[in-house]
Amino acid sequence: MAAAHVRQLDASASPLDHFGSELRYWREAAGLSQPQLGAKLFCTASLIGQVETAHKVPTREFAERLDTVFPSGGAFGRLIGLVLRTQLPSWFQQYAGLEAQATYISTYQAQVVYGLLQTEEYARAVMEAPNPPNLDELVAARMERQRILDRDDPPQVWVVLDEAALRRPIGGPNVMWNQLAYLLGFRNRRHVSVQVLPFAAGQHTGLTGTFNLLRFEENPDVLYTEDFAQGHATANPGTFKEGSFRYARLQAAALSVEDSAALISRVMEEQYGEDPDAGERGVA
Repeated sequence: MAAAHVRQLDASASPLDHFGSELRYWREAAGLSQPQLGAKLFCTASLIGQVETAHKVPTREFAERLDTVFPSGGAFGRLIGLVLRTQLPSWFQQYAGLEAQATYISTYQAQVVYGLLQTEEYARAVMEAPNPPNLDELVAARMERQRILDRDDPPQVWVVLDEAALRRPIGGPNVMWNQLAYLLGFRNRRHVSVQVLPFAAGQHTGLTGTFNLLRFEENPDVLYTEDFAQGHATANPGTFKEGSFRYARLQAAALSVEDSAALISRVMEEQYGEDPDAGERGVA
């Protein structure tokens, strides 16, 4: 019987191809069939085959399980971050790389919660609006971006969030309640600060839209904005200085961190009700 045709990957074609090539190498070196490896990973042989042929984007959990099966020295766990980043829109990948290198991130968000502070359910609701074909991969990539907050040397993140982002019911009451509760949880993390710009502030220097300021230890500072179709990053000193001036005015107009937390709590109670999961947990 003729051997089944096996697609040969060009490991240099993309991070996903490289991941699949490495998986096949380690599996064959260990003398395991796809069903045998699937049994060790608690997944199907079909999934193994799809990842090996770059037809399926692996998850971080899948990659980390591979590192427990093979003596790879954590290679799959290191590679998966790059694989997931390539699932982001091509125009956004440059920013994601800069964000991961920044030591200080300042952002004004006019419509939604900042991506680094989103829950998975909220992120899914935000990104499914334009009905992308790769929604699962986009959500996984956004969650992967958030790992920079858990590093030993995380960036200092300062978020000014328009009150509209708190009150816009994205994903339904449960999703919003959990998202706002998640925001409140950052009060205990010294490197993340959240201020809310209330409606009462009226006109302000962020009326032209969302923007981010990234600072680095050695590289030039960067201002980042987006329009409907793409992102724009500039290291022009004059432009960055103007962005910094506008951001300082936004911070001055926003509520303090403590008063912002109080407003978030009030919106949770008034607009989204009590803890939606309290009834399921019961009384201790």
